[in-house]
Parts: sequence; C-alpha cells; structure tokens
Amino acid sequence: MSNKPIGIFDSGVGGTSIFKEVHTLLPNENCIYLADSKNAPYGNKSEAEILDLSVKNTELLINNACKLVIVACNTATTNAIAFLRSQYNIPFIGIEPAIKPAALSTKTKAIGILATKGTFSSHLFHKTSDIYATGIKVIEQVGDGIVPLIEAGKLESNEMINLLHKYLDPMLQENIDYLVLGCTHYPYLIPQLKNLLPDNVKIIDSGSAVAKQTQSILSKNNLLNNVEQKPVLKFYSNGDISVLKSILNFECSVQYLDF
Repeated sequence: MSNKPIGIFDSGVGGTSIFKEVHTLLPNENCIYLADSKNAPYGNKSEAEILDLSVKNTELLINNACKLVIVACNTATTNAIAFLRSQYNIPFIGIEPAIKPAALSTKTKAIGILATKGTFSSHLFHKTSDIYATGIKVIEQVGDGIVPLIEAGKLESNEMINLLHKYLDPMLQENIDYLVLGCTHYPYLIPQLKNLLPDNVKIIDSGSAVAKQTQSILSKNNLLNNVEQKPVLKFYSNGDISVLKSILNFECSVQYLDF
C-alpha cells in the first residue's frame, strides 16, 4: 500500500497550493489531483450539492487506488468530511481556516478571515471560532468572485485587485493584524495581498499544517513511501487544463477528464 498514490481534490485549481506543500515535505509520494473546475466554486452551493460532489471525487480517487484523500477545499471539508470518514475505510485529511494561530497571536485583538459562504455557514467553522476566538474581533468576509477569476486565469487582473481592495479595506479599518485565508485558491493571491496590506498584517494559510498532518497520518498507518524515486504525479481537470498547467508551473502530466 505504501507506494499507492495520495489523492487530492478541490473545486478547481486552488488545492494545488496544498499539493505543493505536501510534495515539498513528502517528495517520494505518488499523487493524483482532481480539479473539479466545472463545478467551481463550491462555496455558494448547498450542503447537499457539496456532499454529492465530494462523494463523486472521493470515489474516483479510491477507484484509482489512493491510500489517503486530502480534501483540499475548505468548503468541502467543513460540509462533507465527517460523512466521508464515516463511509470510506481510508484516512482523510481536511482543510480548516487557521483561526487558532491567528486568534492566539493577535496583538490588536482583531483578525480578518477571507473565505467562502459555504465555509462561514458550516458547523465546523462556528465550533472552531467559538473555541479559539472568544474575546477577539473576527471580521468575516465572503470572497465572492475570487475563485472564478483564478479559474479563468485572471489572477493578476485589475478586476482581482479591485475585489481585494473591496474586501480588505474594511478589515484594515478594524485594525486587523492577521489575515486568515480560508480557501485553498487564496494562497495564490499572497503576492498581491502583500502589496495591499501593511507590513504589520501577517497572512496565514493552512498549507504547511496540512502537509505535516498528512505526513503524521501516513506514518501512523505505515503508509509512507520511503523508496527514493521520481514520483508519479497525475493532474486531472474537467475545466480548462491550460489554467491548471500555468498555476502548477512545472513539468508533469496534466489531462482533461470528464468527471
């Protein structure tokens, strides 16, 4: 089992930010990535729709012999991972907005969270926020429009900069000193965000923590691939594969798949 691939899925190309962290930490691991761009974004879908899409993606990965599945989507994690864990006999790693480190580290007692509607409305998000952010001013902002622009290859467009100003300026007026990125697409915005935010505002995403958790779960289950070899990395998209290729920006197998 140890040489079987890790499976990763997201509502599009954003979860590649998680893949890159995992691949950096675990360079021997084979991997299959599903970019469900046809159905992006998940954030404005109902819980039932998100669950159906998550099951579809999971079963495709399991049918391709994946030993572990990373749900590289905050919305799918918060709405579907408990069900997936109850139905399938492999480990699942989820993604949550990194509220805890921001809330514990803030000096101004104000943090901003940029996420999807589906993440903010979930039980898991509210539970985490209630535990760690008591006494902290949490400015929640739904990032409407960001994912479609990234999926359309408009990462550095004027439309994107205007959207980011619209979402960040009110947070800055509330004196935030941490910005939590609650969607796996959003780490690709970090260069623009650093230009728009003052130096005292730190940006937090979940990628590194997810990679470490993946390593821990694989190790605990004796599933780490310790053979030093060039890994087999396969990326599939049911949308425009040129966007996936450009955001990966390295030589690998990227194919269209109608799923």
